[in-house]
Amino acid sequence: MAVKLRLARAGSKKRPYYHIVAADERSPRDGRYIERVGAYNPMLAKDDDMRIQLNEDRLKHWLSVGAKPTDRVHRFLDVAGILKREPRNNPKKAELGIKAKERLEEKRQAEEEAAEAAAQEAAAE
Repeated sequence: MAVKLRLARAGSKKRPYYHIVAADERSPRDGRYIERVGAYNPMLAKDDDMRIQLNEDRLKHWLSVGAKPTDRVHRFLDVAGILKREPRNNPKKAELGIKAKERLEEKRQAEEEAAEAAAQEAAAE
């Protein structure tokens, strides 16, 4: 059985609240879990101490027996100093898509043609 450390949503509509749980990876997001090991309240300010609550002993236990944290939980563990998270690098993230590149090229060509036409009119006068 593969165990994941992940978020399980609790809270009402538009008022999210998450439990950090150790769960079988096959169980549904908000379904059955093995143990609750923390809580995350995104509605609180980022500098609030109660925003992220972790049971560090139990988290260390689950990590020692092979539980894999999801990316968001891994970020929480990195901030708490429990588990190191390597920064990721995606150089293509900010790159424009094919259609956007085509539109940009068409716009550039139209501006060049307009500048040429304006220069020809100025020379003709």
